[in-house]
Amino acid sequence: MSRLDRLAKGREKGGLAVICGTGGLGKTTLAAEFARRAQRAGKAVFWVRWQNDAGLLADDLTRVAQALGLPEGAVADAHSGRAVLVDTVWGHLAAARGWVVVVDNVDTPGRVGPGAEPLANYRGWLRPDGGGLLLVTSRDTSTATWGTRAHRIALEPLAEADAGAVLLQHAPTAGTPEEARALGVRLGGLPLALDAAGRYLAQPTSRHRTFTSYRNALEDEFEDLLGATDPRATDPDIARTVVRHTWELSLVHLENEGYPLTRPLLHLLALLELAPIPRSLITPALLTDATGTTVTGAEVDTALAGLHQYGLLSAGTSDSELAAMGAAHVALHPLVRGVMALASPGTDDTTILAALDNHLLQAAAQADRAGTATALLLSPHLPSVLDRGSDNSLAEITIYNLADVLEASGHSAEVRHLREHVLNVNEGTLGPNHPRTLASRNNLANALDNLGHHQEATDLHRTTLATRERTLGPDHPDTLASRNNLAAALNSLGHHQEATDLHRTTLATRERTLGPDHPDTLASRNNLANALNSLGHHQEATDLHRTTLATRERTLGPHHPRTLASRNNLAIALNGLGHHQEATDLHRTTLSAYEGALGPDHPDTLVSRNNLAAALNSLGRYQEAADLHRTTLTACERTLGPDHPHTLTSCNNLAASEANAAAQRPRRWPRRR
Repeated sequence: MSRLDRLAKGREKGGLAVICGTGGLGKTTLAAEFARRAQRAGKAVFWVRWQNDAGLLADDLTRVAQALGLPEGAVADAHSGRAVLVDTVWGHLAAARGWVVVVDNVDTPGRVGPGAEPLANYRGWLRPDGGGLLLVTSRDTSTATWGTRAHRIALEPLAEADAGAVLLQHAPTAGTPEEARALGVRLGGLPLALDAAGRYLAQPTSRHRTFTSYRNALEDEFEDLLGATDPRATDPDIARTVVRHTWELSLVHLENEGYPLTRPLLHLLALLELAPIPRSLITPALLTDATGTTVTGAEVDTALAGLHQYGLLSAGTSDSELAAMGAAHVALHPLVRGVMALASPGTDDTTILAALDNHLLQAAAQADRAGTATALLLSPHLPSVLDRGSDNSLAEITIYNLADVLEASGHSAEVRHLREHVLNVNEGTLGPNHPRTLASRNNLANALDNLGHHQEATDLHRTTLATRERTLGPDHPDTLASRNNLAAALNSLGHHQEATDLHRTTLATRERTLGPDHPDTLASRNNLANALNSLGHHQEATDLHRTTLATRERTLGPHHPRTLASRNNLAIALNGLGHHQEATDLHRTTLSAYEGALGPDHPDTLVSRNNLAAALNSLGRYQEAADLHRTTLTACERTLGPDHPHTLTSCNNLAASEANAAAQRPRRWPRRR
């Protein structure tokens, strides 16, 4: 509003402003409020309704110019052919001052005219050359449409607090500000939906009378609450006021402008989860399989561009990690998704879902090659494939492998979601004691342990171990894996003696059944050494780590991830033993190898950098340690999030190192006056 006010007062160069955005954001409401304020301020205000007809717009703007003093003779000259009407009108509007003209709902700017010349050339009926302010509202958000001299004011959904405030204004007794805010988030901050929900809640006869009740009901009653059809929606003015119909106008415009794929594409995307969708998934092959019609890459590109132009999908994200990765993706507003999932484009959803499931599994199977960003984007959409599949084995294997990719990159929250879903499905379809169910429970427990939920992980591992010992025997490889994982969780929980005892048992069995150099035996020896180090038995831990490191260097090579892990763990044990310089040197070597092999921000690299800083602290080199901790903390916040255990640990370590560094600095004597 303040920007429009500056434009109307001539404080910003240019006389054309375009309020743009998808349906339901309040473009007309904003323009109307500005028009009222401008009128109170003494401006000559005119309201023109675009009716999809250049001739009617010409008549309206001619009458505006006449009201501002355009002589009848000038109009007569234009009608007789002695002058060009559009130039005559705009010549006068350029000279006149103190006016505001609102042209509302110009959703088909390509038809503004006169003729077929692009609006952005500014030789038609909408120009930036007036002495007042020409204010246009439109769903078309493209800079290419409006040109570089137009001031585009792109509306976005309301922020969480503002959305909650709107609901509270409508229904102040329906709940707390926090509950109103939660409903506002579920409604995506869309003013049209907030208004509809608020008016519903304010009715004393409504079935749902609280913000929480309404929010919960949206899961099962979306069609009744916000997706209901209105028989009067054939009138565009009414359609704009109904959540179910407001986006239909944009789709009709796009179809009329030659974008036939926009409706089936939007419906297909709405059948996915409410999460960013990787652009790499939206291929011609997917659309061909889903629609039964051959689709080209150019048609997919054009359809996506059209949907983006009319605000029906967004590209890019506020997620800093995805943005840093440069992961191309699109996303739907939650209510656009809800409405479009209801409206069938003429193709059976069974066919569309089968195509989606097939292409999701293909994409996930290649995620290890496509990279972490693609795996992250795919992860929310895969559990539904498992729910819909008649044979879950392929989907389960694919999800298992995708989770491994995410686990290797430190995305423990996403891993937990995937592991939890697989376990729930397996328990329901295979039973609690099936080998696949036990494997799923083991995997979920590991994910919980990585997230820092050590007690929950320990309980799950105990259950899994007991079942495997009973059904498979005490020496079965799966039983040994469960015993090893339970011991690791116990060590994380601080039960170091119990962890040590379990690791000794597991190591002895693996040495006997697998041999001393088997990878699982080496893992057990490594884990026993870690538990011993936690108990304070640093010399025994150091000896075990030296043995494990030597074997891994011989069998796996010096740069294998497990070799690097052994070198890191040996350095930790040496530091506990008081051999701080040797520990520091080993940590430097390990960190350099991690940075070279995995990159500076990989979780293993971050742990290595943290451990080097800890060794430097032990040497009394506090400032160097603080600098390393600061680098680690920044990377953790950027890649893992502010609440990840590694981030919280880095924050604490940085604070301690900075305090030590400050205490080490010499103090200056106070200056005498």
